[in-house]
Amino acid sequence: MPDPKMEATATRRARGRPRSWDDKSGQNTIKSLDRAMSVFEHLSTQRGVSLSALSDQLGESTATLYRILFTLETRGLVEFDQAEQLWHIGSGAFIIGARFLRRTSLVERARPILRKLMEDTGETANLGVSQSHQVLFVSQVETHSNIRAFFPPGTLSPMHASGIGKALLAFMDPDLCERIVSRGQMERFTEHTLCDAEGLMADLEQIRKRGYSIDGEEKNVGMRCIAAPVFDHFGEAVAGLSVSGPTSRVSQDKIDTLSVGVMAAAEALTSAIGGDVTRQRS
Repeated sequence: MPDPKMEATATRRARGRPRSWDDKSGQNTIKSLDRAMSVFEHLSTQRGVSLSALSDQLGESTATLYRILFTLETRGLVEFDQAEQLWHIGSGAFIIGARFLRRTSLVERARPILRKLMEDTGETANLGVSQSHQVLFVSQVETHSNIRAFFPPGTLSPMHASGIGKALLAFMDPDLCERIVSRGQMERFTEHTLCDAEGLMADLEQIRKRGYSIDGEEKNVGMRCIAAPVFDHFGEAVAGLSVSGPTSRVSQDKIDTLSVGVMAAAEALTSAIGGDVTRQRS
């Protein structure tokens, strides 16, 4: 008797791809389209480039490049500046990118990245966003260890005593950051909590320099967190990724190693949502 699930899967494949969909050989590549996309991708990294300069950069003839650029121009994907005689990425590219962003879910995109971060570090991985000047935890992948940090989705935490919160503060608009930090007395949770504006601002400066934040028992004694920001396509910090666990495992001598993994995961999520990865590397 036919398996309904297998039939449904076969139907979905047939509607989306031909039977040879898993064949990655050259026979399934349209070479002219692939060449055009290479030109388009290269042009997107430039701030305007002449046809001759593009020819030198890509090793293609000017005649071939012109045909490609003219075709892309008819679709609004590239534009030609008559006055400067330079080619630029076009508004059509932004429109397509905006359509991608509309279907992008931060939490959905983050799940596999959080899972890998947890597996690589052995510690709980978290995703948080700013909500009314607090950190709202929206996703988490827990470690399998018995002792673990636990911030279920929906949990709110003060920004000044949170790894993700400090990562967001450090990379947000400076004026907004200053208003949040100086708006009033910050609650002390442990002897390590940064409650004064001067001390917190100094810590935020260090976070900006190194690219990640550390919550060293500032909210809970015996727990440490390492976090890094996630940026959107405007280069704004819209979320933070972190790993958290007991200080016995997330020890001082492991911070350098763990921070590399956290920053890589944050950059991967930035890329996955179409964000500005250059902010991560600056």
